[in-house]
Amino acid sequence: MNRGEVRWYTFNPPDKKRPVVVLTRDSIIDYLGEVTIAPVTSTIRDIPSEVFLSRGDGMPIDCAVNCDNIQTVSKSRIGAFITKLPPDKIEEVKKAICFALGL
Repeated sequence: MNRGEVRWYTFNPPDKKRPVVVLTRDSIIDYLGEVTIAPVTSTIRDIPSEVFLSRGDGMPIDCAVNCDNIQTVSKSRIGAFITKLPPDKIEEVKKAICFALGL
């Protein structure tokens, strides 16, 4: 598991299984029991705290990384690999996080 990977994660009800982007830095992932993620949603609001993803990014459908709902979750619940975001998308995620947190 590495930063920028999109993987499956099953949230607690009433949410569901959905893709998430791993945000935790690579150098610490092996030492932690939890990682910080941003959920991916099919609800695209076209706001600065979201990053649009498409089939061109390796996603099955058009969707958005939602940086308003970043959370830290158990690594053991992170599922199968979907895709790895390219460097330009990682930069967009960084900017969306800064906007979402008012940094």
